[in-house]
Amino acid sequence: MLNGSRVLVADDEPNARRVLEILLRKLGCEVFSAPDGQSALDLLHQGPMDLLITDLNMPGMSGLELLTAIRDNGHTFPIIVVTAYGTVENAVAAMKLGAFDFIIRPLDVEQVEMVIRRALDVRRVHQENEFLRDEMNKGWGEFIGQCPAMQKTYELIRQAGPSKASIFIIGETGTGKELVARAIHSNSGRSGLFVPINCAAIPAEILESELFGYVRGAFTGAHKDRVGKFELAHQGTLFLDEITEMPLALQAKLLRVLQESRIDRLGSNHSIEIDIRIIAATNRDPLGAVREQRLREDLYYRINVLGIQLPPLRERQEDIPLLARHFIKQYRKALGGGDFNLPDEVARALMAYAWPGNVRELENMMERAVVLSQGGGIGLSHLPQEILLKEPPVSLALVDEAEEDLDLEAGVEKLEKRLLNKALAQSAGNKAKAARLLKISERTLWYKLNKYGLKAGSPE
Repeated sequence: MLNGSRVLVADDEPNARRVLEILLRKLGCEVFSAPDGQSALDLLHQGPMDLLITDLNMPGMSGLELLTAIRDNGHTFPIIVVTAYGTVENAVAAMKLGAFDFIIRPLDVEQVEMVIRRALDVRRVHQENEFLRDEMNKGWGEFIGQCPAMQKTYELIRQAGPSKASIFIIGETGTGKELVARAIHSNSGRSGLFVPINCAAIPAEILESELFGYVRGAFTGAHKDRVGKFELAHQGTLFLDEITEMPLALQAKLLRVLQESRIDRLGSNHSIEIDIRIIAATNRDPLGAVREQRLREDLYYRINVLGIQLPPLRERQEDIPLLARHFIKQYRKALGGGDFNLPDEVARALMAYAWPGNVRELENMMERAVVLSQGGGIGLSHLPQEILLKEPPVSLALVDEAEEDLDLEAGVEKLEKRLLNKALAQSAGNKAKAARLLKISERTLWYKLNKYGLKAGSPE
């Protein structure tokens, strides 16, 4: 990837700088020039670079001194040194200090282009490897399901993959939103990385630097340049999980990125062009989040080009035994083997449960059962009490099947009141605990309590 790469050329000879500038611009690079080593260092403080090409013999700070200062400051981008034919030993010394390669004057344009391309390829791979090291220990599972709702989801993934359209995935926690996003990326043909970020798991003051990256000295603790998630996802896909938890001010910046396809690292005045596809996800009702001012309306319509609604596990009863067997087999193999069977009475107990945590909860429960069974057959005794009692959690209480009133709005209001009161009763009036039981934010809980005029323990 050369388009948008930021390259700094340091050379005291104007004509030599000009030749390299013309070549680099033809390759699609953004070029910065410095007449000496100190000027090059000053430019590095102003913004990140992807490559430095420096002459070795410059007045004041030499190329070798510049290289040493750059590495001492923690910069890891590749450095190409330029030397005259008779001073190759200086280039070898530069290689020992960490230079990527050297080129000899008079310049051979084809050779110079080849070295530049190779250096920028290495830069890109290095950035990707840093990211992948953080991702390599994560297990991402696979799609399992035969119910009509999942078949519809598979078809949407197939259709959405090759498109460049932004996608909004909606589903409860644990339904597999990231799996769907990864499947779409895999089916997209995009050459870049799939880069996920959970907007709810990162403090607001850190989230911006994670997304945009920063330059050295941008803030206390910024000891070296850092590539953000936007840059890592160049020519790939950026997955913004729980986007409704992103601060509104940052949502405005995200909207600007989507409109302009450019970003600025924190502390830098130079824009970086990016080519990314956005997939966003939430476990909330997105229009409700817009009404509650948790999600900007303009951003919602910008990313909701194609919406995918994932069914909760309680609506996929026929898939529960399939998933359970898959997880049992997976964890049995990890522990060295054992009985892979799922007895009928265990399958019936699993299918009778409401699964507030969806597929993720089922996976954790099967891991627990495998550990407790110690290689033997899995039985009811290896399941937790909430499964055996078959009491669904408060957030999944159902409307009375005998209810004859078909007024949907009134029915929803009655159900919400019932759930709110039950949660308050079970939490002894503790609003934070009640919100966790209902799997909503405290802010949403207070909104609904005020809407219905409810207090802890009030009658329906």
